[in-house]
Amino acid sequence: MYLTDRSAAPAADTGPGRRRGRRPRITPVVLVLGTVSLITDISSEMVTAVLPLYLVATLGLSPLAFGALDGVYNGVSALVQLTGGHLADRMRNHKLLAGLGYGLSALCKPLLLFAGSVGTLGTVLALERTGKGLRTAPRDAMISLSTPPAHQGRAFGVHRAMDTTGAMLGPLAAFLILSVAADGYDAVFGVSACVAALGVIVLVLFVPGRRRAPSTDTTGGAGEAGTSDARPPVRLREALALLRLRQLRALICCAALLGLTTVSDAFVYLLLQRRAGVGEEWFALLPLGTAVVFLLLAVPMGALADRTGRHIVFLAGHLGLLTAYVLLLWAPATPLLVPLVLALHGMFYAATDGVLPAALAGIVPEHLRASGLALVGTSQALARFCCSLGFGAAWATWGDGPALAASAIGLLCCATVAGPVLRPGRRIGRPPSQPDEQQGPL
Repeated sequence: MYLTDRSAAPAADTGPGRRRGRRPRITPVVLVLGTVSLITDISSEMVTAVLPLYLVATLGLSPLAFGALDGVYNGVSALVQLTGGHLADRMRNHKLLAGLGYGLSALCKPLLLFAGSVGTLGTVLALERTGKGLRTAPRDAMISLSTPPAHQGRAFGVHRAMDTTGAMLGPLAAFLILSVAADGYDAVFGVSACVAALGVIVLVLFVPGRRRAPSTDTTGGAGEAGTSDARPPVRLREALALLRLRQLRALICCAALLGLTTVSDAFVYLLLQRRAGVGEEWFALLPLGTAVVFLLLAVPMGALADRTGRHIVFLAGHLGLLTAYVLLLWAPATPLLVPLVLALHGMFYAATDGVLPAALAGIVPEHLRASGLALVGTSQALARFCCSLGFGAAWATWGDGPALAASAIGLLCCATVAGPVLRPGRRIGRPPSQPDEQQGPL
């Protein structure tokens, strides 16, 4: 997977009117979008934290049915990402598409109060994930376009850290609501809807508006400001032509390959509950452990990837996930099992979640950035969708242990295959309209 290893830093600004000194690595656009993601993730993770137990223990879903529904929850957004990314580039208005996505997700939260059957619940979750799919690529494109290439890892690390703060607070809020409310699940869904609406308001009021032509100052705080863009609207054929870039194809293939063996978070928490004997009243706090580690490591991992090579950090994250699988399979049920697995799970996300979008700054042209992000994100999400379905079927057929063992063996094989592709090597072409800068893998 060719993710730009260390992009060349932009030339120093010496022209008239330029401020001397180092330019800011983290722009206001990143911070505001991080705030929106923080608020939205509080809402989303409140639901995510209780959903597995609600579906399995309350509605009585089988592992196969839960795997199918979990696949819908995580897979629908993958298909919609392509639409959201292309429309954002075509309309040159990343904020509008991101706002529509955040708004749709917020509208779906109160509908969970009336979803008493699996079919209805699946429909609501599919609509909610449609909103996520619409917003992901435009949001990441705004972050990427407002940040110098050399600092992409750090910028996405900051955003993911703020996003994860919400992921940390969401399960905690769900735990507190379940402990005091009579109708606990309904209360969680209702509060989640109110918090999601607040995130939409912050986006509308504080995120810069319509994107225009990128200015020569790639670090401008407005991020979306510039002169009028005379470029014709991006056509679908132009977006699909990105697949001709060998670096991008390698990135897509490796993201999908590794995603095929990445067991979903919900299954990891259910397995950990069974192995360690975690009580149902504490289940909603398991995602909190992952989120704390993610929060602490997201920025350091992003900065480390910028300095030492993104392939090293990316592969290290998957090795951490493989270690978590091994612990779930063979480690004794000691008090240390829960914190060890959650720490490795959080490290996996810190080392991988921001690296993929950070890599595209040196591969995909600016006017197609959202489309490129959508292609990579869709390939990874679809692979994880297939993994959810396959893991649920394997659990129902063979049991949870053999299913996880198969996933661990698959992850080891996929990482072995992806390693040589990720390793820095010769430059294999650069996209049109990009400066001639040193490029390499991840």
